[in-house]
Amino acid sequence: MGFFREQFRKVIQWENDNPNIIVWKYPLKHKEEIMRKSRLVVREGQRAMFIQEGKLADVFEPGTYELKDIKNIPVLTRLYNWKFAFESPYTGDIYFISTKQFINNKWGTANPVMMRDQDFGMVRFRAFGVYSFAVSRPTDAMKELFGSMSQLTVKGVDDYFKRIVMSVLSTVVAESNIPALDLSMHYDDLSEAALGKATAYFDNYGIAIKSLIIENISLTEESEKMLDKRTNVGIMSDKMESYTRMETLGAMRDAASNPSGIAGAGVGIGAGLGMGAIFGNNLRQSERPVEESVVKCPNCRKVVSAGVKFCPECGNALKAEGARCSGCGAALGADAKFCPECGKPAKAKCSECGADLSAGAKFCPECGNKTE
Repeated sequence: MGFFREQFRKVIQWENDNPNIIVWKYPLKHKEEIMRKSRLVVREGQRAMFIQEGKLADVFEPGTYELKDIKNIPVLTRLYNWKFAFESPYTGDIYFISTKQFINNKWGTANPVMMRDQDFGMVRFRAFGVYSFAVSRPTDAMKELFGSMSQLTVKGVDDYFKRIVMSVLSTVVAESNIPALDLSMHYDDLSEAALGKATAYFDNYGIAIKSLIIENISLTEESEKMLDKRTNVGIMSDKMESYTRMETLGAMRDAASNPSGIAGAGVGIGAGLGMGAIFGNNLRQSERPVEESVVKCPNCRKVVSAGVKFCPECGNALKAEGARCSGCGAALGADAKFCPECGKPAKAKCSECGADLSAGAKFCPECGNKTE
C-alpha cells in the first residue's frame, strides 16, 4: 500500500515552521518523482520552482496548481519501466523559496577599520548594526546561491553577506570625510549611503537588501586615548605650553599616587624638584602679557613694528632707536623736554595744573581739565 500511496500522491506543499530557512527542496521518501495531477500549493511569502530533467521548467507564484504536463504517470511509472529496476527515467524536483524578509541579521567589524581623519590623522574604528534581506529573483538565487542544494538557511549566507556590508560601510565612511567627532551625528546618512551602495552587490545574487542600520561607530581604545589627549590640548589657548603643563601635572599626579612618593615613581627627589620648576616657569610664562612695540611713521602716520627701517606704506626711512616728536617726527633725546626741530614739548602738559599728559589724553588725570 505504501507503493500505491507513493504513486498517487496528491498535494505538494511546504509548511515552513523554521523562520531561518530560505530554500527547501520538496522530498519524497523513496523516489524523486512528481506524478500527473498532483496538486501544488504555494503559500503567501513563497515561490515554487519546478525542475524537470535537470532544467528549470517554471516558477509558481502563490496559489494552487494541478500538475498535468508531467511525463510520469501514476502506477504505470514503475510497472512500465520494470526493466530499469522500477526506476523512472523522468525525474522532477520542486524547490520552495521563502520570499519574506529575513530581519535582525547582525553585522559588525571583526577587526578595527582604518580611516583618515582631517583633525587627528589616521584613526581606527569599530562598528556594528543589523540588516535585513529577501529573495527578489528566485531564478538568479538558484543559479548563484543554492544550485542543487536541498536546503539553504540564513546561517549559510550570513557570513558572506556581513563581509559585503562591512566592505561597503568602510568605503562609505572613508568617502564621507566626516570628522571622527561627528560620526555619531550622521548614522542615518551613512546607513542610507551604505544601503544604496550594497544594493548592487546583493542584486547580483537575486537578493534585495531591505534595510541596513548602524547602531554604533566607536573608536578603538588607543584611538580614544589619543583623541582625548588632543581634545584636552585643543581646549587650552597655547597648545605647546599647555601640553607641557598637562604632561607635567600628569607626571606629578602619578608620582603623588605612588606609595613611596616621587622617589618611588623612579624619578628621584631632584627630578621631582625639576618638574616643579618646569611647572612654575610654564605657569609664569602663560600669565606674562604679550607686548609688541610699535611706532608711527612721521611721514604718513602708518603704525609699524619697532625696528623696521623703512615704512611699508610710503618708503620713508625710519629710525628704530629713540623717541620722536609727535608734531614733526624728529628724533628726541632721552632727556629732551622740547623738540629740537619745532620746539613742541616732548610731553604734553595740562594748561591748568601743569601735570604731564599721556599721548592722546582728552582730560587731565589730576584736575580733570579738558585738553586742547
